[in-house]
Amino acid sequence: MTVISRFVAPGIVFVLTLASGLWLSRAGKPLNPLIFNVHKLIALAAVVITAIQAFNALRGAPDQAILIALLALAGLSVVALFATGALMSMNKPAYGVLLTIHNIAPFVAVIAMGLTVNLLARRI
Repeated sequence: MTVISRFVAPGIVFVLTLASGLWLSRAGKPLNPLIFNVHKLIALAAVVITAIQAFNALRGAPDQAILIALLALAGLSVVALFATGALMSMNKPAYGVLLTIHNIAPFVAVIAMGLTVNLLARRI
């Protein structure tokens, strides 16, 4: 299995997470509990699938330090997504700041994972 093919399933689940997030945001306030829970479960599935594939791809890879740093950056982005999503659902103050972080974090995660996959593909 090539490195890139290992990340097809996580990529598909990530796109589903984005789609359900857009669906949730377009549904308006108050948040629809069904859409919200579907979005959370898809996001959790994306994290689990990506973590498993990243761990398997990382085994035996040279230059693990930079790969681990990129995966840590992606992980921090995911934590930011979960935290801001939870705080926004509770209507916490500074909603605009939370939304900005929630909108930027997926791009950081995609860039970090893209660089990870690129480095792994070039070395294997």
